[in-house]
Amino acid sequence: MKVKTILVSQPEPKMENSPYARLIDKEKVKVDFRPFIHVEGVDAKEVRQQKIDLNNFSAVILTSRNAVDHYFRMSEEMRFKVPDTMKYFCQSEAVAFYLQKYVVYRKRKIYVGKMDFSELAGLFKKYKDEKYLLPSSDVLKPIVPETLNKAGINWTRGIFYKTVISDLSDLRNVYYDILVFFSPSGIESLLKNFPDFQQNETRIAVFGDSTVEAATVAGLRIDIQAPTPDTPSMTMALQKYITTVNKK
Repeated sequence: MKVKTILVSQPEPKMENSPYARLIDKEKVKVDFRPFIHVEGVDAKEVRQQKIDLNNFSAVILTSRNAVDHYFRMSEEMRFKVPDTMKYFCQSEAVAFYLQKYVVYRKRKIYVGKMDFSELAGLFKKYKDEKYLLPSSDVLKPIVPETLNKAGINWTRGIFYKTVISDLSDLRNVYYDILVFFSPSGIESLLKNFPDFQQNETRIAVFGDSTVEAATVAGLRIDIQAPTPDTPSMTMALQKYITTVNKK
């Protein structure tokens, strides 16, 4: 069956010339965006119940933009003035760049990994005497605690926000040729919102091993998968698939 409609389970990209825009233009398909999950901040009372005092930390580990936003939101709620001496360890350049929303960028106190969290290990070992705070969601990739424990540093995890399943009830009678997922939480949201979901002719596209596993466990048929050596991005995988099936 030809592909005419795609639903991506993420917010619409803000950049004007995104890869999805090029896909729409080239393949003449309709692409809608709808987050299947969203983030909600926990309140200061809940953080205090985790026995976290922001005064006790000299460094913050930031794995995402959400972590940045909720660390500074919590600082404000707890009336904690973040000192200029605070060190920030950012998982990627994108996170470090976003940090500038809250602090004046000074390279001497902002340390950046390349992309994978494990690449920060060398920096943690270099600054072993710091007391690290990891503001995170209730869902944490295993590589994060594994890397921190291996580095032998003093670190504490604080759950500052939670991943929540979005209400998708308005989509009950809306059908798409392809559904695109980027996390196990997206698969979980699909099944929670539509427990009677029947895949039938709907194609499922998944990104990442953990999402593949979640889709497989859920009994879904995976039609499109990324990253692969040929298609390192989801848009490339979609492009390849659509080009093939729409030519038939």
